[in-house]
Amino acid sequence: MTCRRVWNILGVVSDMLTEYLTRAMRGAHYEIMEDGRYWGEIPGLQGVWADGDTLEQCRETLREVLDDWLLIGLRRGDQIPVVDGIDLNRGPEARAVAG
Repeated sequence: MTCRRVWNILGVVSDMLTEYLTRAMRGAHYEIMEDGRYWGEIPGLQGVWADGDTLEQCRETLREVLDDWLLIGLRRGDQIPVVDGIDLNRGPEARAVAG
């Protein structure tokens, strides 16, 4: 495989990850808690939640949590939920090669 081909593949993967994160964040739900702080979560992505003093702080923290959750899940080989048709899970062929 040539270096150019590798860079092209990495670019496609990077674009897919960026789009996954963007679309997941579009599905985020926020609410104001009784103490005036903000709570945010992304339904369907277990454990992806955050809170903050402001909506913007909550949103930024939620994006950081999502980034970490996705990277850890991919590294561990977890089943990643499909978001808006974006499926980041490896097929059986890829798992056999990687495994």
